[in-house]
Amino acid sequence: MLTSIEQVKPALPRQSSTTYLPQLDGLRFFAVGLVLYDHWAIGYNTLPLGPLGVVLFFVLSGFLITRILFASQSADTYTDKPNLRRYLTRFYIRRSLRIFPVYYACLLVMYLTDVPPVREKFWWCALYATNLYVAFTGQWLGLLDHSWSLAVEEQYYLIFPLLLFCIPKRQAPFFFLFLIAGSVYFRFWLHQNGHPWTVGYVSMPGCLDAFGIGALMAYGWLYKPALFNRIFSGYFAIAMSIVLFFTVVLYSHTFSAYHNIVSDVWERLFAAILSAFLIGRAILGFGQPVRWLLENPVSRYLGQISYGIYLIHNLVFNYYHTTATSLTLRIWNKAGSYLPVLEEVPQLQVVYFFALTVLLAALSWHLMEKPINSLKDKFAY
Repeated sequence: MLTSIEQVKPALPRQSSTTYLPQLDGLRFFAVGLVLYDHWAIGYNTLPLGPLGVVLFFVLSGFLITRILFASQSADTYTDKPNLRRYLTRFYIRRSLRIFPVYYACLLVMYLTDVPPVREKFWWCALYATNLYVAFTGQWLGLLDHSWSLAVEEQYYLIFPLLLFCIPKRQAPFFFLFLIAGSVYFRFWLHQNGHPWTVGYVSMPGCLDAFGIGALMAYGWLYKPALFNRIFSGYFAIAMSIVLFFTVVLYSHTFSAYHNIVSDVWERLFAAILSAFLIGRAILGFGQPVRWLLENPVSRYLGQISYGIYLIHNLVFNYYHTTATSLTLRIWNKAGSYLPVLEEVPQLQVVYFFALTVLLAALSWHLMEKPINSLKDKFAY
């Protein structure tokens, strides 16, 4: 018997660091879609959908990176023992080829065209330290506001592989649980001691619960597949995690202060739990109609270019920092002078921003990211 979501019992998957999981591409698009909606629908949206999308990316990164690193330790073809130098070299080269080219290309264009505040804060941007700038100063970075999350990921990539290599594999789950608990306590400590909410929000330690949950999932996927299947095969847990997350969000709105102990400490944890159940089910495979939503060619393609979409979208339009003289809005206003309907239906402007963002991200993918990404084959795990 089928409900609105097809009730199919997933088979145990073949666990591997290289197993392609097609629904994760669609989930990437879903995550970046939440961020775009949150950033472009200001005034219409009161829910933290953008932060949820970012946390979904963090949990997904924790899962994928940990899965790769575990398999890399076990699959060294040159020696009987794991080789730290080779392990780290392969990882960092592959990550650099994937992440750096388009990021630094965008940064260079913004520097040359004098987009504020790139020239004034160039080294913070170039060294992936924008989150530290926000944490230390309490000031955001205009059109590069969103780069804080990219900085968090890079800082995580910098230390996590080494720590994971040094920890016995059987002890890894306890280490991941420590990351989760430590991150929540870190945010709690910051809140209790009166530090600005931005410190816990943008600092890498304040995000480790999301990465830790993803890492714990990777351990279960590789080494405890039956347990992984039992935890993530059902839809009831997804429904409950959705209810819990939005209950926490609504409860945080009962406080007089917008930023409070619930929003600053607990909201990210429950967002990460919700993300984990979505990712876990996508790994095993959603039934219809969610399967079609995640696996159709459009969703998968947009998921593949989601990094470019995320990086570029704020440059196309930022509600707080894009000026009326920007090229994006000049084109829109010019088109509106010929087609008055564009001014009469504000939702069409969001469609325009989305189409322009996807176009630029697609050009970036095909002209730069994909060709450079193919070089990773020379450094296979």
